[in-house]
Amino acid sequence: MWSLRQTHSVQLICVYVSSVSQHALAVLVQVYEAAKVALLPCRFSGFIPDQPTVMWTRSDLDPKTVHMTQEGGDDLTGQNQHYSGRTSMMVDALNTGDFSLTVRKPQRTDVGNYTCTMSDGTGERRLTDVQLQVKDNPMKVTVGEGSESVLLPCKTKPGLPKDITLEWTCADIVVYVYPHKSDHLKKQDGLYRDRTKMNKDLLRTGDLSLTLKYPTERDSGGYICTIYRDKDILRQKVVLQVKEQFPSWAKALLVLLVLLVVSGGLLFHFRHYFMSDPQVEVDSEVESVQLPFKTKVHLPEDAKVVWSNSYNKNVHVYENGSDQPGEQEVVYRDRTKMNEDLLKTGDLSLTLKYPTDGNTGAYTCTVYSREGNILLKRKVEMKVRG
Repeated sequence: MWSLRQTHSVQLICVYVSSVSQHALAVLVQVYEAAKVALLPCRFSGFIPDQPTVMWTRSDLDPKTVHMTQEGGDDLTGQNQHYSGRTSMMVDALNTGDFSLTVRKPQRTDVGNYTCTMSDGTGERRLTDVQLQVKDNPMKVTVGEGSESVLLPCKTKPGLPKDITLEWTCADIVVYVYPHKSDHLKKQDGLYRDRTKMNKDLLRTGDLSLTLKYPTERDSGGYICTIYRDKDILRQKVVLQVKEQFPSWAKALLVLLVLLVVSGGLLFHFRHYFMSDPQVEVDSEVESVQLPFKTKVHLPEDAKVVWSNSYNKNVHVYENGSDQPGEQEVVYRDRTKMNEDLLKTGDLSLTLKYPTDGNTGAYTCTVYSREGNILLKRKVEMKVRG
């Protein structure tokens, strides 16, 4: 005898209704091989008998039992081994009337027609027929960051009814809602506001593709196009990958190149620190010799420049904008000269008149700050022949 336990409205999730018969609702369920589960919907709102048995079967299999549950729980003794450990139903299915079957790790060999039936031991009632399709992995779309827009494709048969509702979502975030009315716009996440667009005649053409403007790397992810019409649902998935305009390795290479360029510039700028000491050779009969030292370093106006010999005696001193002969060793007095505006031009070269073999040795130019800190230092080797 059939008795009334609970009544519930019929609700079909993630499916597309293809046909209806007197005894069963034929449902098409499409999933991808990468999906974790496939849900075969079956919700019953009529009379539930005492001690019922609910069974899912596939007529093309032997044995044909996919899953069976009773008052005491699941009875999988007669289950086809192809589904062993991969099927389950709600533990309170016989109380709620939700007889939907979950198939974990759907495979291409799971493709087929499934039937959900309920019996009380004396008679059997056919509740639902479900056609399961396991498709290849979802479509992938790749676009470079900085592009003006990207198209996420979603197409179905043309001539859709006017009362459908459509949603594009990404990780449970609402990306777009159709119809595009004010109350629907409230559902749209602010991240996608004013960045999404769909065709105006989508119902006639069946082209439900979504245009996403100005994609960035954070837009990467799985986007799901879902059509609702009362109990009917069709779902398609698109995986979007937005590639950085300059990938990490390119950025690292660019940084390295910049560092090399900067380092090269610094080496050139301060090359006098890394070059070997210049050497100057002259004959004792020459009128003068120049000890070279040029720099591009910006020197303060109050800097002090001191040329000294290997005995640490002052050969020439420049300070406060002029030569300081009072600080100069007597033997070099009236024999040395430096350029005017030397701090501005960076030419700190020293001219020594009437060199003799006694002047052979190392000469060092040192630039001091007003506080006495060394700003620059350069040594020149001089050899006077004869």
